[in-house]
Amino acid sequence: MERFKIHTYLSALGSASNLIGWNLTSKLLSFARQFDVFKILDNVLNDVIHTINDKYNELYELGIENGISSDFCYGITNLTGMFISKGKNVDANINFTIRCSAWNKYSESLNLIIPKAKQILIDIPPRNIGNALELLTNNISNAITQLEELTGNLITDNSLKKQFRIANQIKRYYKTILHEHSIADFYPCNPATFAEILVLLGFSFQDYNSNSQRYLDNISHLINEIRQRKKNGIGMDVSKMPKILVTPMFGGWEPETHEILYKLGARTIYADWKIFKLLEEIPISKNSNPIENYAKFLLEMTEHGVGYDQNALTDNYIKSAKELKVDGIIFNQVFGCHSIANCYTILRKKIKRKLDIPTTVINFRKIGENIEQIQTRLGAFMEIFS
Repeated sequence: MERFKIHTYLSALGSASNLIGWNLTSKLLSFARQFDVFKILDNVLNDVIHTINDKYNELYELGIENGISSDFCYGITNLTGMFISKGKNVDANINFTIRCSAWNKYSESLNLIIPKAKQILIDIPPRNIGNALELLTNNISNAITQLEELTGNLITDNSLKKQFRIANQIKRYYKTILHEHSIADFYPCNPATFAEILVLLGFSFQDYNSNSQRYLDNISHLINEIRQRKKNGIGMDVSKMPKILVTPMFGGWEPETHEILYKLGARTIYADWKIFKLLEEIPISKNSNPIENYAKFLLEMTEHGVGYDQNALTDNYIKSAKELKVDGIIFNQVFGCHSIANCYTILRKKIKRKLDIPTTVINFRKIGENIEQIQTRLGAFMEIFS
């Protein structure tokens, strides 16, 4: 619903699809694939990411101007600004609870910001409740009923299973990009551009760009193009560049980080959705209950991923770092984050004991606010690899 200053390429694509329809636009894109698309990406991706982040900052300031609580992190402040900006156009808001007091305060504040909108809440119970699975399954069922009443569309078990099949394939492709290509010795483009691809995947994965089937097709094309370029030797040898995991980024992070690391001779890997267990698949079988399977997925994600158990979360950081074979970890400590940012002390001790790789912490409050400080910290960190 927001207006963006979008790069000319994207505006032209939007105009093409409006004028001539998606079938012909797809043919146009097929023609464009004969050219060096990754070279085009070098020019476009940075603009797209900065356009999105400029909007994030704008909405952050809107939240601050409207007296947002100082307990809120950048991400929640940003979301609040979004509802202040465009909430009047919203018919309903669906929300999932997490074990974060600031998030719960934010959820409650939406009743005042968008009083006319229907609030659909899926409460994820704590893992230590014996009937957590039953409660969550009922909560999801109730949310589905409310969505059906709101839209007039029926959500069947088969329609859910179809979406889960698409989602599972998307997750497999995403993990292929992380496990096969982000840790490879040869990249299909320079590491800064590859990091930006990971950033855009992080942004878009949250809702599959509102079209899961098309998103699946697009990520499939992306992987095919990556493999084709590498097969033809088009790209860059990165075998001597240390792999640096930067995390977390979803609550707000400085997008200049991967550019700074690239100039310092490193390549950046962003893997939040893997670390927080969102890339785990949802089981599907003929006689299974898809809502219950989805509830199991959410409980697993909460218990071992983005939930409140710091030991489980830090263990998953260690596991993901091992699987991605990273050479160092940069922890992005977001101001105002009460659920993840304060786990760094535990994480650092575990990294020293179990991984024996260098780690450092950078602080974040707002995009563009302390780039010089980050540059100094990253410079000192990269001297370890000299």
